[in-house]
Amino acid sequence: MRDAIQAALKDAQKSQDNYRVCTLRLISAAVKDRDLANRSAGKDPVSDEEISEILTKMVKQRRESAKSYEQAGRLDLADQERAESAVILEFLPKQMCEEEVEQACQNVVQETGAEGLRDVGKCMSTLKQRFAGQMDFSKASGVVKSILQQ
Repeated sequence: MRDAIQAALKDAQKSQDNYRVCTLRLISAAVKDRDLANRSAGKDPVSDEEISEILTKMVKQRRESAKSYEQAGRLDLADQERAESAVILEFLPKQMCEEEVEQACQNVVQETGAEGLRDVGKCMSTLKQRFAGQMDFSKASGVVKSILQQ
């Protein structure tokens, strides 16, 4: 994944797409920052899975910022945040639709034998292992809770 980001950055620089270059540099900086944090903690450089987590967090931050900008009437800044989000999403696996998320949650609840709300953590842990970067886990948590309350 790291190589794909660097290749995209080189392509954007060659095509002089300054907006894309800036966004890709932000991604690279976030990854390098995590690498440095891991190195100082005596850990290995970030894996593709950790890069996916970083990118997911970046997308979430941009969506929240866009929403705030819209509420403040700054549509130009909201559009900018959405455009950055679109560039970041190119490097993440395809996001699951609501029906797929519900089906995955249903399957995990059955597989883990979850019976009550105390088992939400077990289900969410399994979902995070299987579908990292593919679903919004805050929404999935709500789906799991609703299934377990029935």
